[in-house]
Amino acid sequence: MSSASQNYHLIWQDIEIEVTYKPLEFDMIAWLEVKSVVPKAAPLPITETGYLSHYHKPGHVEAQGGDVIAFVMAWLDKEVKKPEWQQYSEKIKQYDLF
Repeated sequence: MSSASQNYHLIWQDIEIEVTYKPLEFDMIAWLEVKSVVPKAAPLPITETGYLSHYHKPGHVEAQGGDVIAFVMAWLDKEVKKPEWQQYSEKIKQYDLF
């Protein structure tokens, strides 16, 4: 398994996101970094601050098909359905009215 960092850009719900994935960090763990860049630090369903550093077992992304962008998009799409994010999303919409 390669230890080289892989960098990606994606757009999710009009938010530009940078993703860095390192399949093998410290020769024992995988690392995934997700940050919203436009708008900067925009909250995401997986992080209120727009930044997430996530360590997990090597091979987890690969077991899901190996497509890092698809993995992150699926994670965001899953979390967006949670009540906490739904409440946050409604709260933000309310601010637009004023």
